Amino acid sequence: MMKKRVTIVLSAIASLAALWAIGSVVWGNPYVAKGRQLYNYYCAGCHGAHGRQNEGYNWGHMPDPRPKDLSAKVEMSTLKDEEIFATISRDMKDTTPEVGDKIGDDEFAVPTMPTFKYTLSEEEIWAIVAYVRTLHGMKLQVDVAAQKKALEDALQKAQQAYEQSRQVAEATAQPVANAGAAAEPAGQDAQSPEEVALKQAQLALANFTARPKPAPLPRPDLTVSEEAAAKQAELAKRLYMNKYGCNGCHRIGEEGGIVGPALDRAGFRLNPTWVYRWIRYPQSMKPDTRMPNLGISDPDAKAIAMYLATLRAPRPDKPIERASN
Repeated sequence: MMKKRVTIVLSAIASLAALWAIGSVVWGNPYVAKGRQLYNYYCAGCHGAHGRQNEGYNWGHMPDPRPKDLSAKVEMSTLKDEEIFATISRDMKDTTPEVGDKIGDDEFAVPTMPTFKYTLSEEEIWAIVAYVRTLHGMKLQVDVAAQKKALEDALQKAQQAYEQSRQVAEATAQPVANAGAAAEPAGQDAQSPEEVALKQAQLALANFTARPKPAPLPRPDLTVSEEAAAKQAELAKRLYMNKYGCNGCHRIGEEGGIVGPALDRAGFRLNPTWVYRWIRYPQSMKPDTRMPNLGISDPDAKAIAMYLATLRAPRPDKPIERASN
């Protein structure tokens, strides 16, 4: 009996030690901790809580190629941190054979893996990479904190240089000879090199730390002839499947993911103008939505809106249940 108790105690100690080791990695590194939150919110539905295949509730509903095993160290260790970052932050490519975009041999272009380039900041994406590394027992090698510090230092130097140049300009400014003459000296609106450098430094830091925020969208003109609308809808079928991978999250009929609502009755439920605005910039309409901004162009958004307007399937006898997340 004593031996059994000792075994139980040792087993409990080993479990606590393992949990402590995991916790020290996840919660000890602020980027890993932040990446864990973002991963669970945006990625776990497809990739699973631990990055394993067939673990996420949406995994089995996705078309091939399905999400890879992020816990597989043998495969994941062949990827550089920068390659994982580029996978998460990229422009979507049309993978349609012969008529789609040109895709390099080493370029990642799986439509059902969305980009977060237009949804999250660079710093947040690096945090996701940091957490993904822990899923296969590795650590992020890129020094994200150093990158941020370098941008902050560059901004501070640019600010100082700009202030110095402004003070010199004010001290050496010549009064206007003829007070009745209109105007400003030639080149008054031209930006100085120091001002240009300051704005570039501000933008660089903002791109790194702040989430993208596109300009407000004008109301789209979706008025086209029936023939043109039909052509646009046909094009959008290709974009839906082969470029933006909408079928990874949305279901039409019996095919597609269950992260988002089924779309086979979108023509009844959704207004095309609303669809256009939603897919161009979903966070402007619902800031906490899990749907990422895919960087969909204006023409592509109009085509997809017209395509969804054609989806008018009969009401199902039993509605497909959307996965809880």
